[in-house]
Amino acid sequence: MLRLRPYKPCDAEKIASWITDRRTFNLWGGALFGAFPLTAEVVNDKYLNHNGDCVEEDNFYPMTAFDEEGAVGHFIMRYIKGDNKILRLGWVVVDASRRGKGYGRQMIELALKYSFEILKVDTVTIGVFEVNTSAYKCYQSVGFRKSTINEDVIRNIDGEELKVLELEISKEEWRE
Repeated sequence: MLRLRPYKPCDAEKIASWITDRRTFNLWGGALFGAFPLTAEVVNDKYLNHNGDCVEEDNFYPMTAFDEEGAVGHFIMRYIKGDNKILRLGWVVVDASRRGKGYGRQMIELALKYSFEILKVDTVTIGVFEVNTSAYKCYQSVGFRKSTINEDVIRNIDGEELKVLELEISKEEWRE
């Protein structure tokens, strides 16, 4: 059974170890972290010293999913444009040895439960690269649908342009 807790600096080593190759790094959004390979120091610097690149002081909430064996996944939450009714998830990653076993889905379900029941948001959004079909299917399986927000194209560290699909789910659409 998975649970959530706030990110701790000691989680950085695990997160970095899950980003095992350039493709995973690129699909995770690693270009925002700089160069591959990802290191714990880079993660902690981004999170602890740069507020996850969020301009607003109190608008960056990294979370860790864990079970009885330890950390299994990670994601961040932030409000969109200062609106505390719209929350964005990002930098979602699951332990490489546990991918494809439902941990990502469980983690996102917990994130939605936390978002809607604790934070009382109306909508949760997430972006996913079009080529990341496993993540896209995972997000759809918990109820995310394509958003009306314009999609974007981001250049990864290898110079490849990747289309970002914007997804969202409202509190009314969410099923616990």
